[in-house]
Amino acid sequence: MADNLAALTERIREAANKGATLIVCPEASSQAFESGPLSEQAEDLDGAFATGLRELAEELGVTIVAGMFRPASGGRVRNTALITGPDLHEGYDKIHAFDTASYRESDNVEPGTELRTFGHEGATVGVAICFDIRFPDQFQELARRGAQIVVVPTSWAGGDNKIEEWITLSRARALDAGVFIMASDQANPGGSIGTQENSDPLGVGHSIAVAPNGTVLALGGFDEEIIVVDIDPDDATRRQAAVPLL
Repeated sequence: MADNLAALTERIREAANKGATLIVCPEASSQAFESGPLSEQAEDLDGAFATGLRELAEELGVTIVAGMFRPASGGRVRNTALITGPDLHEGYDKIHAFDTASYRESDNVEPGTELRTFGHEGATVGVAICFDIRFPDQFQELARRGAQIVVVPTSWAGGDNKIEEWITLSRARALDAGVFIMASDQANPGGSIGTQENSDPLGVGHSIAVAPNGTVLALGGFDEEIIVVDIDPDDATRRQAAVPLL
């Protein structure tokens, strides 16, 4: 966890130096899936990982969103998006566990129940995590609560058609809710020359920023990288008024 915090700190400083004020890091930034029992390193929001990012956010005057794990009942953990910045330190617990035919996240992760929004530079920001992106009602409800931007820390594994699904779902959720989607995925192990068809449970890269009208503003590749985009949150308000889906 300490190594991850040090690596994040370096990248966050670089993003802040490029002008970013809302910095979105991937899901499981504190500890990658299957790097060891999640419950052994899980910490609450007053632990070393969250506190380190809180101090960094206050120093840089930015808001940071980063995936971590918190202790839960029965030896499970909560899959949490830490949200920290000046006068802000809270978490969103992933609601939709990645339970499929081949993997059951809920065996180790206790799903959350509460939606989360927060303020940033006059805008309202909603939060989702990875598999949440398959559920349009969550994004629409965040928009009803005022969200103009939804940030999505993610660890989206590779596989057949998975990158295409990821891009399509990100664009669809922007269109469903009339919001900006800022989705940061774990880089693909080995970068562009690594395994692209089976990076499970790690990411496949391709972090993405999408405008409320579905336009892709930026799209990363397989490798670790920093993407900075400038947006006008009021574009979401105008889109929601022009296409009243909510």
